[in-house]
Amino acid sequence: MAHPSPDDLTDAHPVRKDAFLVAEDEHLVQEAERIAVAIGRMFPGLCEVVLHDLRRPDSAIRAIENNLSGRQVGDSATELGLRRIADPDYPSVIQNYSNQFPDGRPAKSTSIGIKNADGRYVAALCLNLDVSTLSPLALTLANLVATDNENTGEALETLRDRTGRELRSAIDSFAAQRSSTPRSLNRDQKRELVRHLHHEGFFEARSSAQHIADRLGVSRATVYNYTK
Repeated sequence: MAHPSPDDLTDAHPVRKDAFLVAEDEHLVQEAERIAVAIGRMFPGLCEVVLHDLRRPDSAIRAIENNLSGRQVGDSATELGLRRIADPDYPSVIQNYSNQFPDGRPAKSTSIGIKNADGRYVAALCLNLDVSTLSPLALTLANLVATDNENTGEALETLRDRTGRELRSAIDSFAAQRSSTPRSLNRDQKRELVRHLHHEGFFEARSSAQHIADRLGVSRATVYNYTK
């Protein structure tokens, strides 16, 4: 059987309507509590997850997983909770803001307000990530991937084998882009190609000059002359 909505409970039954709204609010908070527990258990020891029942600001904390702040169930609402109680238009999501645990550890926090059908905040789900455990790891990774500034810019080497197949592909691609074949390229185009191959390091491979000469239909001496 379908559940009645608040609109179905007219002013002729104010007690029933109030009871319905209270039950709906409690259902929302119970569902939020399940979410809080599930998220907390996914990040043990790393992320504190707190559910605030904003209907009871003096004893707002209803659930707390991975207790990193030292608070307990039944403790009062935070400043964000009080602002939401006072102002239904207060932002529902405040994400990734800097925070701090009582012992001084830095935290990264997100607060999510939960409204009922009347648009009033009834709960808030707050996540407080302990970044003190991640900062040393981030520094280690940054140092690990860092390179010397003096060697930035042009690559000093290419970590791949300059095979004959790759050389042929580079020559054929150059010619195809000009709607030609390697042997049909004019002198200026062949010079441009050879200089490009030289810049790309193909000449470091043994016999590459002779291979280029064969593909272009010129002498080996001509190939070397084109590099100048």
